[in-house]
Amino acid sequence: MNLTDPISNALTIIRNGSMAKKIKVDIQFSKMTEEIFNILKREKYIKDFKFIDDKKQGALRVYLKYTRNEEPVIKGLARISKPSLRVYVKKDKIPKVFGGLGIAILSSSRGIVTDTQAREMQAGGEVLCYVW
Repeated sequence: MNLTDPISNALTIIRNGSMAKKIKVDIQFSKMTEEIFNILKREKYIKDFKFIDDKKQGALRVYLKYTRNEEPVIKGLARISKPSLRVYVKKDKIPKVFGGLGIAILSSSRGIVTDTQAREMQAGGEVLCYVW
């Protein structure tokens, strides 16, 4: 199945999986989504993820994280830049999500980074999504 926006598809699967209290979800593999999940794991929004070889394109199995009260750690996900409307920011206009309680994930010239990393590197880029 050819997807026009694999990032949006991945975020929707994560959102639906966490609302349904799933332990794990499978998402079609792409390098961009793999980098996004690396950031989500590093920022402790998900437990872990791993590559599943299905003899085709492959899939990423993402293990969702919940609090002690069985509430999802990821409260919300928002896709900002879309294939139909790209959103770019300069280094001095990098957004803060909920006053710094969430993260913005950007695609910069130095790779996929969080808003904090982009500010440290003094680099702008395309705003992919917000996670809180």
